[in-house]
Amino acid sequence: MSSSSKTSDVKQIIIQILKEKKPQTVKQLIHFANEKLPIPEKEILHIILDLQSQGKIALRELPLSPSMTLTSYMKTIHALWYWTAIATATVTAVIVFTVPENLYPLNYIRIALGIVFILWLPGYTFIKALFPQKVPIKTATKNLDTIIRIAISFGMSIALVPIVGLLLNYTPLGIRLTPIVLSLLSLTLIFATVAVVREHKSKIEKKGHNI
Repeated sequence: MSSSSKTSDVKQIIIQILKEKKPQTVKQLIHFANEKLPIPEKEILHIILDLQSQGKIALRELPLSPSMTLTSYMKTIHALWYWTAIATATVTAVIVFTVPENLYPLNYIRIALGIVFILWLPGYTFIKALFPQKVPIKTATKNLDTIIRIAISFGMSIALVPIVGLLLNYTPLGIRLTPIVLSLLSLTLIFATVAVVREHKSKIEKKGHNI
């Protein structure tokens, strides 16, 4: 039996298990599949994720416990994006102010982080604040939703940065490096904080099973 034929048979068995036993979690599904399939759990999980990417099954997150506070939520993996965004923005601002433009090879790190700081982070956190769960575009998979979110983030950053520059132009600060960096850092921190608060609230209120 070819590998593709074997994988196809395993997929059919998994779909049959979903129809007959109606597992409530991925862990339960893997357990039921293990009873019928003599293959490693990791391979079963890979096939389950492949079925999801093909749109043949739908995996949904379980709602968080209503008793989970925002402080507790910030310590979970769900808030990893928040800490990553905050750390990236802060480190970029520090490097911009401390690493000279002509200091080789650290200047390449300065440039790379600067591009992310200007062309992605402001838009990403802004979109995340507006749409903490899903972007307002119908997508077939979570991966596609992520790609669309990234694309929109670039576009929004390109729109936000000139607005920041225009506003600074009408202030005594002017369009200089320091006020621009501090303004974008502040916007990123504000948008990210609003986003994680809204995300926590929406996940607490979300209902449904994860399969």
